[in-house]
Amino acid sequence: MRVLRAAEYKSMPWKNGGGVTTEIAVSPAGAGLDDFDWRVSMARVESSGPFSRFAGIDRTLSVLEGEGIVLDITGQPSTRLAPATAPFSFPADLPTSAALIAGPITDLNVMTRRGRMLHSVERLAISRPVEIVTRAGSTLILCHDGEAVFPDAGPIRLGPLDALLLGPDASVLRAEPARNATLFVVRIAAAA
Repeated sequence: MRVLRAAEYKSMPWKNGGGVTTEIAVSPAGAGLDDFDWRVSMARVESSGPFSRFAGIDRTLSVLEGEGIVLDITGQPSTRLAPATAPFSFPADLPTSAALIAGPITDLNVMTRRGRMLHSVERLAISRPVEIVTRAGSTLILCHDGEAVFPDAGPIRLGPLDALLLGPDASVLRAEPARNATLFVVRIAAAA
């Protein structure tokens, strides 16, 4: 179990050079944009334009801040994403462009190498204690806003944009909001 503090995240240019991405966690440790098994990051999108393409990667996008974006993915209908929309999954190797709805956004981006890893992303708005079920593999819990306390883990307190990375040994973790909080639960496991 590792606590990941927002102040310690690593920022780097996008693969296509069009902006900056902030890496929350990556596996294997120290992997770059071309050789990760999985990666969780945030990005500030300042203008409309093409998304970076990642061969053999599956991606899930969630809007954290801003009005939202409209994704145009080759061969699929346009998809509108906003902070209240469910996380959206798509192949990262398809040509994709985004149009901002009304100004810049910040997004949460989860990527896994197809055929090697699988992932799911769940948004949880909590106002009372909840139990978060993990699964074999890794689970990353990002506190988007508010604060959350995990009494069975120390206790550990996460503030805005802090994260908790759990290994396969944890099966259920109790989360208590210090005040109303929104959590993103990212579950990552090896593909069968």
